[in-house]
Amino acid sequence: MLLVCDTMVSDGPSYFTDALADLALDGRDGVVHSLPGDGLPTLSDVDAVVVTGSTAGVYEADERPWIADGRRLVRELVAREIPTLGVCFGHQLVNDALGGTVEAGDQKRGIVDVELDDDPVFEGVSGRIPMVHGDYVVSPGDRMETIASAGYYDHLATRHESAPVWTVQYHPEFTGTLLDRIADDFGWPDDEDHRDFAEVTAAKTVENFASLAGLD
Repeated sequence: MLLVCDTMVSDGPSYFTDALADLALDGRDGVVHSLPGDGLPTLSDVDAVVVTGSTAGVYEADERPWIADGRRLVRELVAREIPTLGVCFGHQLVNDALGGTVEAGDQKRGIVDVELDDDPVFEGVSGRIPMVHGDYVVSPGDRMETIASAGYYDHLATRHESAPVWTVQYHPEFTGTLLDRIADDFGWPDDEDHRDFAEVTAAKTVENFASLAGLD
């Protein structure tokens, strides 16, 4: 069973996590569990986990106690070697939970050219990636290796050196169909280069993860 661990706060844009859940659960057995709303999920019968994005910051644990639960969850997933994909906030949470550093920085909006390592999670993923974020992993967690970078971001994606755990700063679920809503909520560059999704294949990340996790 695939567990989609939804980390979006109650007043956040749920269409992000809805779209990621739809992509991850397409034709697969699984459930969506709200970490802020429902606390730690049980991992009984869980074969793989996707940790979603959020408008929260991992450095807000004092105001958001559920973030501490998220850290505990990450450590258990790594210890039990349960295949895990962290997306955006999930990327930050995994690295933070394993001793890395996450900091707030400049808001980034637009399609970015990135360097992807030769990792199976990136099979068929082009180097044109839409980005929507303001927090950054500035030092990866223990035993997390950087597998993608951009000119403005050194640790855009990471992978655990032994456990089947991957994290990406970008949103694989972000397609052209969401562009207008994201532009309204977060802002987006007007030039065509940032609005042409013809070469964007980031959704393949989730398909590759599902295959690597043995779900397909």
